[in-house]
Amino acid sequence: MSRIRLLPETVASQVAAGEVVERPASVVKELVENSIDAGARKIDILIRRGGISLVRVIDDGCGMDRDDALLSLERHATSKIRSVSDLEAIATLGFRGEALPSIASVSRFRLTTREQDAVVGTEIVVNGGKIDIVRDGGEAPGTQVEVRSLFYNVPARRKFLRAENTESRNIEHQLHLQAIGHAKVAFTFARDDRVVFQLPATATLIDRIRDLYGNELLEKLLPLNGVGSSQIRISGLIGQAGLSRQTRAQQLVFVNGRAIESPLITTAVREGYHTALMKGQYPVTFLFLELDPGAVDVNVHPAKREVRFRDPNGVREAIVRCIQKALACGRADWQEKFRAPPAQVSAQPLVDLTLRPQVSVPEVSHRELPQCPTAEIVGQAHRLPVPPADSARSDPDWPSLAQQKRVERAATARFQIIGVLNKLYVLMENVDGLVLVDQHAAHERILFEELRRRMEEQGVPSQKLLITQTFELPPRDADWIEQNMSILQKMGIGIESFGPNTFKIDSLPGFLNVTDGAQFMRKVIDDLKSASDRSSPLRLGEDMIAKSVCRHAVKANDPLRYLEVEKLIQDLLECDLPYCCPHGRPTMIQISNVELEKKFGRKV
Repeated sequence: MSRIRLLPETVASQVAAGEVVERPASVVKELVENSIDAGARKIDILIRRGGISLVRVIDDGCGMDRDDALLSLERHATSKIRSVSDLEAIATLGFRGEALPSIASVSRFRLTTREQDAVVGTEIVVNGGKIDIVRDGGEAPGTQVEVRSLFYNVPARRKFLRAENTESRNIEHQLHLQAIGHAKVAFTFARDDRVVFQLPATATLIDRIRDLYGNELLEKLLPLNGVGSSQIRISGLIGQAGLSRQTRAQQLVFVNGRAIESPLITTAVREGYHTALMKGQYPVTFLFLELDPGAVDVNVHPAKREVRFRDPNGVREAIVRCIQKALACGRADWQEKFRAPPAQVSAQPLVDLTLRPQVSVPEVSHRELPQCPTAEIVGQAHRLPVPPADSARSDPDWPSLAQQKRVERAATARFQIIGVLNKLYVLMENVDGLVLVDQHAAHERILFEELRRRMEEQGVPSQKLLITQTFELPPRDADWIEQNMSILQKMGIGIESFGPNTFKIDSLPGFLNVTDGAQFMRKVIDDLKSASDRSSPLRLGEDMIAKSVCRHAVKANDPLRYLEVEKLIQDLLECDLPYCCPHGRPTMIQISNVELEKKFGRKV
């Protein structure tokens, strides 16, 4: 007796529905994508009980005639592809022809559609995958889909749904993705007959972000306007250095208008920010990639969440370049803003409100440094300028000098230093209001970039090992090391092949404290695989560099004279990333004039 049998059509449809329809948010996603593919300019979504009781999607798209409406409920029936070659260049959001029949097989389903120039439309009612009614309909041009009692005939699936509030939030998140990815489409979302948001069609992404998140977030975003390469165009908005979240909830990526999740792009974004983020934090990104549909495979996952790129390294490099370029442009804006004084400063004597440092000022440049190969470089890099004997050194009471400097700075349109708070925070004034600078974090950033630059120019000092270490790696990792042997040698790692999949290390960078060579090389491989091809060969040692400069930077309660503070700010503004220290902490905090006026009740 045969043990293998064909499944009934109803069971097969429900099995297939499990791949496409995971929860009510999946239903909304598929229906909204169909509406966008149909050319809709306005989409209305209504849900009840978290989408379990009802999901209704109404659009003003092209609509369908009766034959197409009936065919749309058959499995693998679609208007978006015709042949196998079409799968290699998919330009639409949907293409499998599975969404409508899968949804109809696990719900009480109603479809009403009408073409723009048709006198009447078509209404189709389906219960659990079986067509019950087909008749003329009188709805407006476009398509309306109602999905009631989702999973009523699949209790095993229904009992795994979350609470209604959770399902509603998932639907709202999905609609946010669609609204951000298609700013020219108007969206209205109602939950239990209460309007949650109503988004008009906009011309730009900026307007859509303002409608969804407000001006407060928008003001902290930087535009991405540039061609990543000849094959890929990257646009969108990313958060300024220091703007981050504890989750990836606002790290949104779109490929040809499709919201996707990609470890490759997540890694590239992190690489682009590099030291501009604290560990464990994630940037805010609204990243749009446009490339030839033939260069990306979206036919990977039934829910179409994942994609594969034909040239993943090219995509990663393009993203890294664009993010670094945007952050650099943001740096130029910061430099101009902090160097511009708010108003002309009078030459009259000013009231002395600055904090007086102690008379006995320890020499920052005379600190004792640890004995290591980089001690000399660190010692040279960490020194702040010492005022000449006939100025601040003869008069440690520097507020009077500060007043004179403020007048000079105003005449030459440079930044103004007000004073130092708690021997840690430098108070500055700029055109937007008050600026607080953490002198320790600022000095860390200066030392970090200076030390990294010197080591790149002069080479990484290496230290010979007393005992040569050998280790064995898996074939893929061994092949990667053989291909990147020159990069490892630039990093100060003396490594050479010692047999099949076996390597020998006889020297390591002097600033690294390594006890287990094999474990160290595994970390090298993991870190450099995720790094950009254009990354510094010192990327692996940057954590150690950051720890080293942290010990040598000026600390809290270290009093600095005016010229030292001035030099600190000047050097900080010349850094590649002046807004944060090597650990990702902010170096500067801006308190705007508007915020100050609100605090004092001058504005509501």
